[in-house]
Amino acid sequence: MSDALDRSPTPGTAAPPKTGAVVPVLAFGGIVVSLMQTLVIPIVGQLPQYLNASASDTAWAITATLLAAAVATPVMGRLGDMYGKRRMLLLSMAMLVVGSVVAGLSDSLVPMIVGRALQGLSSGVIPLGISILRDELPAEKLGSATAMISASLGVGGALGLPVAALIADNFDWHMLFWISAALGVVALAAVTALVPESKVRTGGRFDLTGSIGMAAGLVCLLLAISKGGDWGWSSGTTLGLFAAAVVILVAWGLFELRNDQPLVDLRSTARPQVLITNLASVAIGFAMFSMSLVVPQVMQLPEETGYGLGQSLLSAGLVMAPSGLVMMALAPVSALVSRAKGPKATLMIGALIVAAGYGLNVLLMDEVWHFVLASCVIGAGIGFTYGAMPTLIMSAVPASETGAANSLNTLMRSIGTSVASAVAGVVLAQMTTEFGPYALPSESAFRTVLALGAGAALLGFAIAAFIPRRPAAAADAHAVAEGPTEEPTGVASKA
Repeated sequence: MSDALDRSPTPGTAAPPKTGAVVPVLAFGGIVVSLMQTLVIPIVGQLPQYLNASASDTAWAITATLLAAAVATPVMGRLGDMYGKRRMLLLSMAMLVVGSVVAGLSDSLVPMIVGRALQGLSSGVIPLGISILRDELPAEKLGSATAMISASLGVGGALGLPVAALIADNFDWHMLFWISAALGVVALAAVTALVPESKVRTGGRFDLTGSIGMAAGLVCLLLAISKGGDWGWSSGTTLGLFAAAVVILVAWGLFELRNDQPLVDLRSTARPQVLITNLASVAIGFAMFSMSLVVPQVMQLPEETGYGLGQSLLSAGLVMAPSGLVMMALAPVSALVSRAKGPKATLMIGALIVAAGYGLNVLLMDEVWHFVLASCVIGAGIGFTYGAMPTLIMSAVPASETGAANSLNTLMRSIGTSVASAVAGVVLAQMTTEFGPYALPSESAFRTVLALGAGAALLGFAIAAFIPRRPAAAADAHAVAEGPTEEPTGVASKA
């Protein structure tokens, strides 16, 4: 154990491997994957024409990605713990490339849905990347690197909209997917050349039954959330899916508790620090996505409505782009706060900043710069929270469970964003105003969604207050000390 705690090389031993390129490579991979999530937004309205299908059918180009990501993220995390995180990271990036090529070649609905589903299977890249950092970096560098990789999710999402809008306005729409494929190839090559494979493995057998059960439960849950607005929240299909999700996930949980090699170690997940962090992640995920649902719509609505700003989709994307850069710029600050005060304090501070940003936006909605300012404040808060959550998770689980634990936390955030989309859809559909022959969401509807984002952030703050306090130094020591206990004999922690 003392060898594991002392990561500095001793006289007569080989120097530890250089890891300077690992963080930027993994951050680039995270940006590429998160770009994929906003890739089709500029062409959603034209997809029925492009694919010769109805709008309700082409919506599956987004839904398929959501469902595939929900299933793949925890599965890839567990497989990474068992067979190698770098190996699963490469597989995830390969799925992104293949999915992009399939979508790039598509001119009909089915290939597009298949391609988008394959792209969704790459969503495990960021939690896998964070888990690799724990295995490869010394404790003093882990916090800032984790915050940087976490911020890549926001950077890709924020930059993706203006980049995709620019491409869609000036090139054939297939170019969106060919550029995605090219970026995926670059990321795949960089990971192959520069990211080492971790020797921290759990071994054992893969819980196929558990993975099928979890996938079925998550698909039922997210399908009901994402399509409930279209099908009707009181329809038999929606209610049946919710009921099926409850039954399946409860049965899955009981099965996992009795399994000696489960897909998700629910006993570890039930530890207060992990459980409460995951609950806070749902609320923060909701808060993060509310901004993305309001800003583009208000920016593009006609000025004649009295509250729309009459901007193009590209302009709307450019308004949101600075928030991603703010996330990346504040990643080191988030790490410093976590080191000084602990990641719990960082999470709570970030949640308050997010709430303040939404409060600011509720009051200021009349000028373009109002949205730039509010989105930057919200982005700063998201940067703090997304940097703190993986640190809290990793300091509470053994190194051999890092991939699965981080992936589950990412899934919780995704559930929060899915709920935000559903709730905002209901609000915007119910609170409308007449504009000629059209019914548009009213200004009060947008303010309500922003207020809900602020409320979700405050809920995240309140939940985070119950996370057991652990000094930052103790957390770092725990993260280091836990790792080697699960490693094969003779394997020491890497610098």
